[in-house]
Amino acid sequence: MEKYTLKNGIEALIKRNKNTPRIALAMYMGLNKDEKKSGLYYIMTQLMYQGTQTRTSEQIANYLDENAIDLCIEKKADYIRVKLQCLNEDIEKALEIFEDIIENSTFEEYQKEAEKIKGEFLADLDSAKVNAQDNYYRNIFKNHSYGTGRQEIINEINTITKEEIITAYNEIKNNSRKNICVIGDVEETAVKELLNKYLSNLKSVHSQDERKKITPIENQTLSIVEKEDANQAQIFQGWLFPSIYSEEYPSIILLNTILGSSGLSSRLFLELREKQGLAYTVRSVYEPCALGGHFFVYIGTEPKNIKTSISGFDKEITKIMTEYVSDEELENAKNNAIGKRQFYQETNMLESVLKGYYEFLGIGYNFEDELIEKIKKVTKEEIKETAKKYFSKPAVISVLAPKKHLTEAGIIC
Repeated sequence: MEKYTLKNGIEALIKRNKNTPRIALAMYMGLNKDEKKSGLYYIMTQLMYQGTQTRTSEQIANYLDENAIDLCIEKKADYIRVKLQCLNEDIEKALEIFEDIIENSTFEEYQKEAEKIKGEFLADLDSAKVNAQDNYYRNIFKNHSYGTGRQEIINEINTITKEEIITAYNEIKNNSRKNICVIGDVEETAVKELLNKYLSNLKSVHSQDERKKITPIENQTLSIVEKEDANQAQIFQGWLFPSIYSEEYPSIILLNTILGSSGLSSRLFLELREKQGLAYTVRSVYEPCALGGHFFVYIGTEPKNIKTSISGFDKEITKIMTEYVSDEELENAKNNAIGKRQFYQETNMLESVLKGYYEFLGIGYNFEDELIEKIKKVTKEEIKETAKKYFSKPAVISVLAPKKHLTEAGIIC
């Protein structure tokens, strides 16, 4: 892996993986300001496929298809990410259209795109799980951009103007930190020259993050969604957790593995599904972002099981806070977590995304190797202390079910 600073100040990682047919590029552009309206950044990224000053949306689609170029522009919590993949010999063709999209997008079809997004999100919210999860995010990250869900975007997307989209895009284009990671069977010097040629108008600016801070949760929060046609109750229970920068990050990964992310061997699966038969799907998830993270447990269950399921969550959370995990369970968790991580870099695209992300966060592209060594050294005492530290704080519980079953569970009167 070679690290360069391009003429425009953007840091680029370039690695040659020999005998791989497709080259992958991942570019990160930081989000340093809160969007003025919910959905502004999302519609902006979607419009970048919809035409430039020299190409219509159909021409862009045909060019990508004819040259087997995969292009994906995504809005995430902390950044806009561009993923580009093509045959090694077509890297210049891919960068040429990439430059056209970055430099010349017109954002003309914003009203049409707004209606399309609104329709898609309304359809998404028909899903009980999506509806309950949106409600969970809205409450765990109250009044914060991380908590913006589909409903917030639906409410505001039609008020977004073309001028607001262009202003937001130019701010990100000209005043955000950027980095690039390119991996494939290509010569490093040639790639560097192409990046300087086609991305010369972009700038990387290390500006201060002006976004709101995450508000601590002061009291236990129960948020209800009544959905009469729901065949299952959807339950999310979550806590604010630290970000990837935390020294406890390796411990949290193993805590998540033990509780619910390791499938058939996880505690939640064994206790709530196998022993009690409460659900087909039960799991835990830890999501770290730059400003902070969260950890949630989830179950989809028969509506009559709401109270039993929440009690089951409480029992398992209390157990891991108060009792040491066994040596065997800890070792199995380490093997499981490290084994999964081996797949994170098995393709050029996955490797460029991961290493580029670590560089974007400022923790270095070799962070994955360092993390695996830290995971190996985590003790059962650290697992218990980490669990006690964060699970003892107030939680947010989002429950979706028909009103009848919410009443029977004692959640509403």
